[in-house]
Amino acid sequence: MDLATVKLGVDGGIARVVLNRPAQLNAISPSLLQDLDRVCDEVERNPAVRAMTLTAAGRAFCAGADLKAVRELSPDPVKWNEFMRLWHRVFNRLEALPVPVVAGVHGFALAGGLELALVVDLVVADESARLGDQHANFGLVAGGGGSQRLPRLIGARRANHAPMDRRRLSARCHAMLNSHVRNAASPRNDPSFCHARTSASCAASSASSGDRKAASAARNTAD
Repeated sequence: MDLATVKLGVDGGIARVVLNRPAQLNAISPSLLQDLDRVCDEVERNPAVRAMTLTAAGRAFCAGADLKAVRELSPDPVKWNEFMRLWHRVFNRLEALPVPVVAGVHGFALAGGLELALVVDLVVADESARLGDQHANFGLVAGGGGSQRLPRLIGARRANHAPMDRRRLSARCHAMLNSHVRNAASPRNDPSFCHARTSASCAASSASSGDRKAASAARNTAD
């Protein structure tokens, strides 16, 4: 599979997906979304895949939307709407994958990066992880479904606070998001991607069609 911005490997029933734009802090661009779309194709059609990990190369999980792409596409309503539709479709596909998805988060997971963490089943974050919603700082609104998923997860009042806090990452906002979005903490001597793989291995060894149905039912109940 020809992927320019993402690495994919399958081993022991686990699809290991790595965001691979480290120089851009793995910012979300049209090409990254297209590659994640291809990853979904592979996971959906490969019966050997029983779980998936989502980690990132470099010093950040995902810093949000690629601002270069935003500047290039936003002046053209047609191109911008195409970008937003692609973003929504790919994130919805990731959320609906038929296997458990475990994210290993380190460094920044901001705005669109936070939204990406919201579509998986389990988030393992290490001590370096910094979660935040920075859309308001750039005059943007959440484009990846975060305005729906975040209130569903933490409640409307808390979700309203995240974009209103315009400081880069206030301790209060980070603590709130970290406590509600993160499912597990990676030990000091165990990087988040290693812990995510361990969690995915456990999920793969016991995965059944009922596991994903149960997760889907829980989300639908929250709706």
